[in-house]
Amino acid sequence: TAIVITEQPVSVSVPVGYSFVLRCRAQGCTSLQYQWFCQYQSDCRLIPGATNQDLPITAEQTQLYTCRVNDLHRNAVFSNWVKVEVHQCVARGLPPRLWRGEPVIILNPSEQRVEVGQPLQLQCAAMGVPAPSYQWYRNGNLLEQQKRKKLWITHTKVSDSGTYLCCASNSHGEHWTDAVDVHIGGGEVILPPAEHLQLFHLVFVLATGKIALLVGNNRYQHHPNLMAPVRDVFELSRLLEHLGFQVVSLLD
Repeated sequence: TAIVITEQPVSVSVPVGYSFVLRCRAQGCTSLQYQWFCQYQSDCRLIPGATNQDLPITAEQTQLYTCRVNDLHRNAVFSNWVKVEVHQCVARGLPPRLWRGEPVIILNPSEQRVEVGQPLQLQCAAMGVPAPSYQWYRNGNLLEQQKRKKLWITHTKVSDSGTYLCCASNSHGEHWTDAVDVHIGGGEVILPPAEHLQLFHLVFVLATGKIALLVGNNRYQHHPNLMAPVRDVFELSRLLEHLGFQVVSLLD
């Protein structure tokens, strides 16, 4: 006799004025009725007339939404709460005209200089439908605990110095922020490894155009995964950009 929600609504991150639909689907032993609710700050209210499985929305402000489903026996269940994050200030041309919901970076982190023991905060943001998930990297290495828009380190160490970037991804693809340098300590200069300098000179000699396409493949069907394609693409991107190339980086 239970009501089972078969399709939960999903969170989105969109520009102001963007139109989309939240969906909820359920199954039960009798006919079902739907009612949507929204919450802004601490105010939760019923949405008048929102009694269909689909809820059309034109984004105005960031809010939470849920759908109540009930049957003729007065049984009722609620869907998951989902967040509709609305970005009020988005650069012209974003999202692209033929946007299908893939992540679009709208805020890149900025370079930081922090004394040892002081907190470090890096921030990024991306639009996407569904809302993107985030993963931060330092020097091409995945940071297991840093999976939010804001990277936060309470007490920094010299070893936290390096080059940081974040990957925003959803079911439609992924997009990377700009890479930024973080300096921890007394202003020491961080030099790249010797092999990176050699690669820089090699690329300089061989470069004949101004657009570079880099493809890093990790998931092979008949071959073990490689060790560091993400780091390799990232390092090559930085070197080519220093040479004035427009770089397009793809993974898998």
